[in-house]
Amino acid sequence: MIAVIKMAGTSPELYSCVAPLVMNPEIIKYNHNYPFKTGESFVWFVAFADDGNHVLGFFPVEIRKKSAIINNYYVEEDTKDVFLSLLEAVTNEFLSTEKELEAVVQKPHESYFQTQGFEIVRAWSLYLKMKKTNEEE
Repeated sequence: MIAVIKMAGTSPELYSCVAPLVMNPEIIKYNHNYPFKTGESFVWFVAFADDGNHVLGFFPVEIRKKSAIINNYYVEEDTKDVFLSLLEAVTNEFLSTEKELEAVVQKPHESYFQTQGFEIVRAWSLYLKMKKTNEEE
């Protein structure tokens, strides 16, 4: 069982559970050596294992005027269940808002996002910009 908890981008709880990860050289390497960032305009979705102590992954979401953007995420061992749990939590959070849900996705993770209704809008060498499509359209 995976529990996904939403946390404010500057909350002490967030810092205490993700600091060991975002400062870990191996996890920074997973993120193509790009540092993780947060602030007042971010909401983080953090996936925990059953024990509630082990962080399995996280999706920082930057809230902008017209969009919510998943970027610079981490999922331990690229576990499909963790990806889908995080994506479902983020999707459910923003489903009823007017904001477009976007993601900057590492190419190997494309299929996880596609299963949740994301489509590619732009491609770079290592990343894809994807946008969630509305089922009603």
